[in-house]
Amino acid sequence: MRKIKKLQLHEIAAQEIIEYIRKSGLQKGDKLPHIEEIVQLLGVSRTSIREALRSLEAMDFVKIKNGRGIYVEDPSSYRFSMKIDIEDEKSFMIQACQVRRALEGLAVELAVEHASAEQIGLMQQYLDEIRGNQEVIEITTVADRNFHKTIYEASGNLVLQGIILSFSTFFEKFWARAPLGQERLFEDTFPFHPIIAQAIADRDKAKALSTFHQLMDAIELAILNVPVQGEPKY
Repeated sequence: MRKIKKLQLHEIAAQEIIEYIRKSGLQKGDKLPHIEEIVQLLGVSRTSIREALRSLEAMDFVKIKNGRGIYVEDPSSYRFSMKIDIEDEKSFMIQACQVRRALEGLAVELAVEHASAEQIGLMQQYLDEIRGNQEVIEITTVADRNFHKTIYEASGNLVLQGIILSFSTFFEKFWARAPLGQERLFEDTFPFHPIIAQAIADRDKAKALSTFHQLMDAIELAILNVPVQGEPKY
């Protein structure tokens, strides 16, 4: 017998919202019910619904327009809906890192070639948000997500971007919480981020890619419960 995988309320709510979009045949630009109506329909807290909508917005399923409502952004069927029974979280996360290393590594390489000045500026803006709000996990989590999303967009490859974002929400439930008790994982890996951003700005593909792989090495070492040694090499 296998362990039953527990889902958090906001994860279940996100799945239900996706199902509602698909069953209702909603298309890009169509408006979803007001958040209070969704709360009543699903019978969960407003907080859970807001968290579900944030994760769906990160996937580009919906777009939240302040003061105007919630709109369908991209209901395309190419987005993956992955249901995997995970008995060994550590093994899963190492495999997830391998997938991320391959896909995001390619995005970093392409971003060096194609990133616009505006996109490079956005990367720096998100890094500044993280530096200025290190004690506020809600802000740093969103800023970090937007930093990586900007790299995907800067790749200029819409297919690659779509594939990476398809996986992002699935992995997010592991990365949003301290994986395997690694409370300092983000603090230990953040120093690599500004180096990657600067290398992209400098069009230094070797530096950007090598630093990205150092970041992934640090994550994998943390998952394996091996302390991260020292700071990244500048």
